[in-house]
Amino acid sequence: MGARVSGIRFRGLTLGYDRHPAVHHLDGTIAPGDLLAVVGPNGAGKSTLLKGIVGEIRALDGTIEAGPRTGAIAYLPQAAEIDRSFPLSVLDLVSMGLWRPLGAWRSLARQRGRLLDALAAVGLTGFEDRPIGTLSGGQFQRALFARLILQDSAVILLDEPFTGIDERTTADLIALIRGWHGEGRSVVAALHDLGQVRAHFPLTLVLARRPIAWGPTAEVLTPPVLAQALRLSEAWDEAAAICRHATPHGTQSADEGGHDHGHGHGHGHEHAHGHASHDHHGHDHGPAPLPRRAAS
Repeated sequence: MGARVSGIRFRGLTLGYDRHPAVHHLDGTIAPGDLLAVVGPNGAGKSTLLKGIVGEIRALDGTIEAGPRTGAIAYLPQAAEIDRSFPLSVLDLVSMGLWRPLGAWRSLARQRGRLLDALAAVGLTGFEDRPIGTLSGGQFQRALFARLILQDSAVILLDEPFTGIDERTTADLIALIRGWHGEGRSVVAALHDLGQVRAHFPLTLVLARRPIAWGPTAEVLTPPVLAQALRLSEAWDEAAAICRHATPHGTQSADEGGHDHGHGHGHGHEHAHGHASHDHHGHDHGPAPLPRRAAS
Protein backbone atom coordinates (compact mmCIF):
# COMPACT_ATOMS: atom_id res chain seq x y z
CA MET A 1 0.00 0.00 0.00
CA GLY A 2 1.14 3.56 -0.67
CA ALA A 3 1.29 6.41 1.84
CA ARG A 4 -0.71 5.88 5.03
CA VAL A 5 -2.78 8.13 7.25
CA SER A 6 -3.37 7.79 10.97
CA GLY A 7 -7.06 8.64 10.67
CA ILE A 8 -8.99 11.73 9.70
CA ARG A 9 -10.57 13.88 12.36
CA PHE A 10 -13.15 16.63 11.95
CA ARG A 11 -13.29 19.30 14.64
CA GLY A 12 -16.20 21.71 14.37
CA LEU A 13 -15.90 21.49 10.59
CA THR A 14 -17.95 23.81 8.41
CA LEU A 15 -17.68 23.65 4.61
CA GLY A 16 -19.53 25.78 2.12
CA TYR A 17 -19.51 28.21 -0.75
CA ASP A 18 -19.45 32.01 -0.74
CA ARG A 19 -19.56 31.98 3.08
CA HIS A 20 -22.80 29.96 3.09
CA PRO A 21 -22.42 26.61 4.88
CA ALA A 22 -23.22 23.37 3.07
CA VAL A 23 -21.94 21.11 5.87
CA HIS A 24 -21.51 22.41 9.38
CA HIS A 25 -20.59 21.47 12.93
CA LEU A 26 -19.12 18.10 12.00
CA ASP A 27 -17.09 16.33 14.67
CA GLY A 28 -15.78 12.79 14.48
CA THR A 29 -13.02 10.56 13.15
CA ILE A 30 -12.67 8.19 10.23
CA ALA A 31 -10.31 5.55 11.54
CA PRO A 32 -7.83 3.65 9.37
CA GLY A 33 -9.62 0.75 7.73
CA ASP A 34 -13.14 2.16 8.07
CA LEU A 35 -15.69 1.30 5.39
CA LEU A 36 -18.06 4.25 5.68
CA ALA A 37 -21.13 5.24 3.70
CA VAL A 38 -22.24 8.89 3.69
CA VAL A 39 -25.97 9.20 3.06
CA GLY A 40 -28.61 11.88 3.14
CA PRO A 41 -31.19 13.63 0.95
CA ASN A 42 -30.18 15.39 -2.25
CA GLY A 43 -28.31 18.55 -1.34
CA ALA A 44 -27.40 17.23 2.11
CA GLY A 45 -23.70 18.01 1.68
CA LYS A 46 -22.32 14.56 0.82
CA SER A 47 -20.25 15.67 -2.18
CA THR A 48 -19.18 18.81 -0.35
CA LEU A 49 -17.76 16.73 2.49
CA LEU A 50 -15.71 14.56 0.14
CA LYS A 51 -14.37 17.64 -1.63
CA GLY A 52 -13.42 19.14 1.71
CA ILE A 53 -11.54 16.00 2.72
CA VAL A 54 -9.55 15.91 -0.51
CA GLY A 55 -8.86 19.64 -0.39
CA GLU A 56 -10.92 20.87 -3.34
CA ILE A 57 -12.68 23.33 -1.04
CA ARG A 58 -11.37 24.96 2.12
CA ALA A 59 -12.99 24.91 5.52
CA LEU A 60 -15.05 27.96 6.46
CA ASP A 61 -14.59 27.03 10.09
CA GLY A 62 -13.12 24.20 12.12
CA THR A 63 -10.49 21.76 10.90
CA ILE A 64 -9.77 18.49 9.16
CA GLU A 65 -6.84 16.86 10.92
CA ALA A 66 -4.67 13.90 9.99
CA GLY A 67 -1.10 12.70 10.25
CA PRO A 68 1.44 12.68 7.39
CA ARG A 69 -0.38 11.58 4.28
CA THR A 70 0.99 13.19 1.11
CA GLY A 71 -0.56 11.34 -1.80
CA ALA A 72 -2.49 9.08 0.56
CA ILE A 73 -5.95 9.90 -0.76
CA ALA A 74 -7.60 8.79 -4.00
CA TYR A 75 -10.79 10.61 -5.00
CA LEU A 76 -13.39 9.62 -7.58
CA PRO A 77 -15.88 12.43 -8.30
CA GLN A 78 -19.33 11.84 -9.71
CA ALA A 79 -19.17 10.60 -13.30
CA ALA A 80 -21.31 13.54 -14.42
CA GLU A 81 -18.48 15.90 -13.42
CA ILE A 82 -15.96 14.27 -15.77
CA ASP A 83 -15.70 15.35 -19.39
CA ARG A 84 -15.71 12.13 -21.41
CA SER A 85 -15.22 13.99 -24.70
CA PHE A 86 -11.58 14.56 -23.77
CA PRO A 87 -9.42 12.65 -26.29
CA LEU A 88 -7.99 9.90 -24.08
CA SER A 89 -7.67 6.18 -24.58
CA VAL A 90 -8.61 3.84 -21.76
CA LEU A 91 -4.92 3.15 -21.17
CA ASP A 92 -4.20 6.91 -21.01
CA LEU A 93 -6.95 7.36 -18.43
CA VAL A 94 -5.83 4.47 -16.27
CA SER A 95 -2.16 5.51 -16.47
CA MET A 96 -3.04 8.75 -14.68
CA GLY A 97 -3.18 6.63 -11.54
CA LEU A 98 0.61 6.30 -11.73
CA TRP A 99 1.23 10.05 -11.86
CA ARG A 100 1.97 10.35 -8.14
CA PRO A 101 4.18 7.29 -7.60
CA LEU A 102 6.17 7.82 -10.82
CA GLY A 103 6.16 11.61 -11.14
CA ALA A 104 5.09 13.69 -14.10
CA TRP A 105 8.13 13.01 -16.28
CA ARG A 106 8.81 9.30 -15.71
CA SER A 107 8.22 6.93 -18.60
CA LEU A 108 5.20 4.66 -18.40
CA ALA A 109 6.69 2.15 -20.84
CA ARG A 110 8.00 -0.08 -18.05
CA GLN A 111 4.63 0.06 -16.28
CA ARG A 112 2.56 -1.44 -19.07
CA GLY A 113 2.26 -4.72 -17.21
CA ARG A 114 0.80 -2.98 -14.16
CA LEU A 115 -1.61 -1.04 -16.34
CA LEU A 116 -2.84 -4.19 -18.06
CA ASP A 117 -3.18 -5.96 -14.71
CA ALA A 118 -5.36 -3.11 -13.40
CA LEU A 119 -7.55 -3.32 -16.50
CA ALA A 120 -7.86 -7.07 -16.06
CA ALA A 121 -8.87 -6.58 -12.42
CA VAL A 122 -11.88 -4.53 -13.54
CA GLY A 123 -12.80 -6.72 -16.52
CA LEU A 124 -11.48 -4.44 -19.26
CA THR A 125 -8.82 -6.64 -20.87
CA GLY A 126 -8.55 -5.66 -24.53
CA PHE A 127 -10.00 -2.18 -23.99
CA GLU A 128 -6.69 -0.34 -23.60
CA ASP A 129 -6.82 1.44 -26.99
CA ARG A 130 -10.53 2.32 -26.91
CA PRO A 131 -11.34 6.06 -26.71
CA ILE A 132 -13.06 6.76 -23.40
CA GLY A 133 -15.89 8.49 -25.24
CA THR A 134 -16.95 5.15 -26.76
CA LEU A 135 -17.36 3.37 -23.42
CA SER A 136 -20.68 2.61 -21.79
CA GLY A 137 -21.33 4.07 -18.37
CA GLY A 138 -20.37 0.83 -16.65
CA GLN A 139 -17.21 0.40 -18.71
CA PHE A 140 -16.14 3.95 -17.98
CA GLN A 141 -16.64 3.45 -14.24
CA ARG A 142 -14.60 0.25 -14.42
CA ALA A 143 -11.77 2.24 -16.05
CA LEU A 144 -11.93 4.82 -13.27
CA PHE A 145 -11.67 2.05 -10.69
CA ALA A 146 -8.61 0.69 -12.51
CA ARG A 147 -7.10 4.15 -12.10
CA LEU A 148 -7.84 3.97 -8.37
CA ILE A 149 -6.10 0.59 -8.16
CA LEU A 150 -2.91 2.11 -9.54
CA GLN A 151 -3.04 5.04 -7.13
CA ASP A 152 -2.51 2.52 -4.31
CA SER A 153 -3.85 4.96 -1.71
CA ALA A 154 -4.62 4.37 1.96
CA VAL A 155 -7.86 6.38 1.75
CA ILE A 156 -10.33 6.14 -1.15
CA LEU A 157 -13.21 8.60 -1.56
CA LEU A 158 -16.05 7.68 -3.92
CA ASP A 159 -18.86 10.06 -4.87
CA GLU A 160 -21.93 8.13 -6.04
CA PRO A 161 -19.82 5.40 -7.68
CA PHE A 162 -22.76 3.21 -8.74
CA THR A 163 -25.08 5.78 -10.29
CA GLY A 164 -26.23 4.87 -13.79
CA ILE A 165 -24.36 1.59 -14.11
CA ASP A 166 -25.61 -1.97 -14.53
CA GLU A 167 -26.03 -4.52 -11.73
CA ARG A 168 -23.12 -6.71 -12.80
CA THR A 169 -20.71 -3.77 -12.85
CA THR A 170 -22.01 -2.61 -9.48
CA ALA A 171 -21.42 -6.07 -8.00
CA ASP A 172 -17.88 -6.20 -9.44
CA LEU A 173 -17.00 -2.74 -8.11
CA ILE A 174 -18.43 -3.52 -4.67
CA ALA A 175 -16.19 -6.60 -4.62
CA LEU A 176 -13.19 -4.32 -5.30
CA ILE A 177 -14.24 -1.99 -2.49
CA ARG A 178 -14.58 -4.89 -0.07
CA GLY A 179 -11.14 -6.07 -1.14
CA TRP A 180 -9.65 -2.64 -0.39
CA HIS A 181 -11.34 -2.71 3.00
CA GLY A 182 -9.87 -6.15 3.65
CA GLU A 183 -6.41 -4.72 2.93
CA GLY A 184 -6.89 -2.13 5.69
CA ARG A 185 -7.64 0.84 3.46
CA SER A 186 -10.27 3.40 4.45
CA VAL A 187 -13.11 3.70 1.94
CA VAL A 188 -15.68 6.50 2.18
CA ALA A 189 -18.54 6.47 -0.33
CA ALA A 190 -21.38 8.94 -0.81
CA LEU A 191 -24.37 6.78 -1.69
CA HIS A 192 -28.12 7.04 -2.18
CA ASP A 193 -29.07 3.35 -2.37
CA LEU A 194 -29.74 2.40 1.25
CA GLY A 195 -30.01 -1.28 0.34
CA GLN A 196 -26.40 -1.21 -0.85
CA VAL A 197 -25.37 0.60 2.31
CA ARG A 198 -27.05 -1.94 4.60
CA ALA A 199 -25.59 -4.87 2.66
CA HIS A 200 -21.99 -3.73 2.28
CA PHE A 201 -21.06 -0.78 4.54
CA PRO A 202 -20.71 -1.44 8.28
CA LEU A 203 -20.56 2.25 9.19
CA THR A 204 -22.78 5.13 8.08
CA LEU A 205 -22.80 8.91 8.47
CA VAL A 206 -26.20 10.49 7.88
CA LEU A 207 -25.94 14.12 6.77
CA ALA A 208 -28.56 16.82 6.36
CA ARG A 209 -26.14 19.74 6.07
CA ARG A 210 -25.15 18.82 9.62
CA PRO A 211 -24.47 15.36 11.06
CA ILE A 212 -27.63 13.58 12.13
CA ALA A 213 -26.10 10.24 13.14
CA TRP A 214 -22.79 8.42 12.72
CA GLY A 215 -22.12 4.85 13.76
CA PRO A 216 -22.88 1.20 12.95
CA THR A 217 -25.18 1.07 9.95
CA ALA A 218 -27.80 -1.12 11.63
CA GLU A 219 -28.15 1.45 14.42
CA VAL A 220 -28.00 4.54 12.22
CA LEU A 221 -30.24 3.75 9.24
CA THR A 222 -33.53 3.84 11.13
CA PRO A 223 -36.81 5.45 10.05
CA PRO A 224 -36.64 8.21 12.72
CA VAL A 225 -33.10 9.19 11.72
CA LEU A 226 -33.92 9.24 8.01
CA ALA A 227 -37.10 11.23 8.63
CA GLN A 228 -35.17 13.77 10.67
CA ALA A 229 -32.56 14.09 7.91
CA LEU A 230 -35.24 14.72 5.29
CA ARG A 231 -37.06 17.24 7.48
CA LEU A 232 -33.93 19.25 8.27
CA SER A 233 -32.70 19.17 4.68
CA GLU A 234 -36.03 20.52 3.41
CA ALA A 235 -35.99 23.30 6.02
CA TRP A 236 -32.48 24.49 5.19
CA ASP A 237 -32.02 28.16 4.37
CA GLU A 238 -29.58 28.39 1.46
CA ALA A 239 -28.83 32.04 2.25
CA ALA A 240 -27.84 31.38 5.87
CA ALA A 241 -24.48 32.75 6.97
CA ILE A 242 -21.77 30.76 8.69
CA CYS A 243 -21.95 30.38 12.46
CA ARG A 244 -18.73 29.58 14.26
CA HIS A 245 -18.16 26.60 16.50
CA ALA A 246 -17.48 27.12 20.18
CA THR A 247 -13.94 27.98 21.23
CA PRO A 248 -12.12 25.82 23.78
CA HIS A 249 -13.20 28.30 26.45
CA GLY A 250 -16.85 27.66 25.73
CA THR A 251 -17.56 30.97 23.99
CA GLN A 252 -18.65 31.39 20.39
CA SER A 253 -15.86 32.45 18.05
CA ALA A 254 -18.29 34.37 15.84
CA ASP A 255 -21.98 35.10 15.53
CA GLU A 256 -22.50 33.85 19.13
CA GLY A 257 -24.17 30.70 17.81
CA GLY A 258 -27.41 32.50 17.07
CA HIS A 259 -28.16 31.60 13.45
CA ASP A 260 -31.07 29.58 12.26
CA HIS A 261 -30.24 27.59 9.13
CA GLY A 262 -33.80 26.64 8.43
CA HIS A 263 -37.07 28.43 8.26
CA GLY A 264 -37.39 29.20 11.94
CA HIS A 265 -35.46 26.09 13.01
CA GLY A 266 -32.30 26.49 15.07
CA HIS A 267 -29.46 24.44 13.67
CA GLY A 268 -28.74 23.00 17.10
CA HIS A 269 -25.40 21.76 18.31
CA GLU A 270 -25.92 18.01 18.30
CA HIS A 271 -22.74 16.41 16.99
CA ALA A 272 -22.51 12.95 15.56
CA HIS A 273 -19.34 11.25 16.70
CA GLY A 274 -17.78 8.80 14.32
CA HIS A 275 -14.61 7.24 13.80
CA ALA A 276 -11.45 10.64 8.31
CA SER A 277 -8.47 11.88 5.35
CA HIS A 278 -6.52 14.97 4.71
CA ASP A 279 -6.30 18.60 5.34
CA HIS A 280 -6.85 21.35 2.89
CA HIS A 281 -3.58 23.24 2.86
CA GLY A 282 -1.62 22.63 -0.30
CA HIS A 283 -0.67 18.93 -0.12
CA ASP A 284 -0.14 16.74 -3.15
CA HIS A 285 -3.55 15.15 -3.75
CA GLY A 286 -2.46 12.32 -6.03
CA PRO A 287 -2.52 12.06 -9.79
CA ALA A 288 -3.36 14.75 -12.28
CA PRO A 289 -7.08 15.57 -12.11
CA LEU A 290 -9.51 14.10 -14.56
CA PRO A 291 -10.90 16.51 -17.15
CA ARG A 292 -14.05 18.06 -15.69
CA ARG A 293 -17.17 19.14 -17.52
CA ALA A 294 -17.55 22.84 -18.05
CA ALA A 295 -20.31 24.42 -16.01
CA SER A 296 -23.50 24.72 -17.99
